[in-house]
Amino acid sequence: MKILVLSQVFPPARGGSGRWLFELYRRLTGFQVMVVAGHAPDDGPFDAAASLRIERMNLQFASWGVSSVRSAAQYVRAFIKLRSVLTRTRPDVIHCGKCLPEGLLAVAIKRWKGVPFVCFVHGEELTLAEASRELRRLTRAVLRESALIVANSQHTRKMLGERWSVVPDRIAVMHPGVDTTRFTPAPRDAVARARLGWTGRRVVLTVGALQRRKGQDMMIRALPVIRQHCPDVLYAIVGEGWERPYLESLVAELGVEHLVQFRATPADDELIECYQQCDLFALPNRQVGWDFEGFGIVLLEAQACGKPVVAGRSGGTVETMNPSQTGELIGCDTPDDLGATVVRLLDAAQTRDQLGSQAREWVCEHFDWTVLTEKARSAFERPSVLLTDLRSIEGPIR
Repeated sequence: MKILVLSQVFPPARGGSGRWLFELYRRLTGFQVMVVAGHAPDDGPFDAAASLRIERMNLQFASWGVSSVRSAAQYVRAFIKLRSVLTRTRPDVIHCGKCLPEGLLAVAIKRWKGVPFVCFVHGEELTLAEASRELRRLTRAVLRESALIVANSQHTRKMLGERWSVVPDRIAVMHPGVDTTRFTPAPRDAVARARLGWTGRRVVLTVGALQRRKGQDMMIRALPVIRQHCPDVLYAIVGEGWERPYLESLVAELGVEHLVQFRATPADDELIECYQQCDLFALPNRQVGWDFEGFGIVLLEAQACGKPVVAGRSGGTVETMNPSQTGELIGCDTPDDLGATVVRLLDAAQTRDQLGSQAREWVCEHFDWTVLTEKARSAFERPSVLLTDLRSIEGPIR
């Protein structure tokens, strides 16, 4: 089977959804896979070294809608480029990274050439679409015409059924995974901790884009209380984003400058070292307006490194962990429960060790790529994925 993967976000661009697609499809042996992805800094060297065949095109549109002249023109140019790619490659099926813009382009290709498509759905884009009549209409068209919808969590699957009227047998739940041969536990290393600036500190780590839904602000707000019980605490924040000026101002307002370390986005080896050398991992996520955490790959990475995790109840994060056995799931709309939970775990080294050991076993059993790739293979080999339902198509097929 020839699969053309169409994804706006794809490595080396940062983003959990793009990394998920890369890690999955490079392991999906037995299929002929080609990727058409959006441009990213330094994508040339990355593409040359990748085991996948990758072509790049402009998928960064002014808007996901088509009502403005500019965004409509961008869709047209992308469609023309895709027609050329399809003529050369003749895929059996297109796999789309998300509904918009990739899924809408796949709808156009399906109507032009009858090529079926599979669409990945991550959850937060559905709530965004619900806020716009145009995006809601376009998203419904994509969901209606896709041969299979891949939901990244049971939470997203529930949204598709309850709020978008997608029947269950058209949805496959596939969780993102983690490479448990790279993300592994390591003993406490004084040299590594010194290099990270963590000597003599109990470190709480968060990895993720600096966005309000990730909850870095709530952890910062919890630090004055945490400091009273754990004066050696350090909160290390890995990631970049538009919230950094706000977070820095919050740090200054609360007078916790010596308790917070901004690490930007490190190389992969340093990122793994951060997971291995921290004492506790936290993703205090919450829903902010339409935005929420659809899954939380960083929670898998931390647990694979043998670290207990603290996560918010919002979205699909509960599916990344075994609550009370690999970490704690709490409400993070305020800093109160967060601060109390972090203090309790920082003061209990033996409990952290036990949770971390169980976390590693949990991830290896449920989220190792070897397990998840076989699940994906079974879903992608469904006969319905290769059949185009012409009854749902308006207009002629050539």
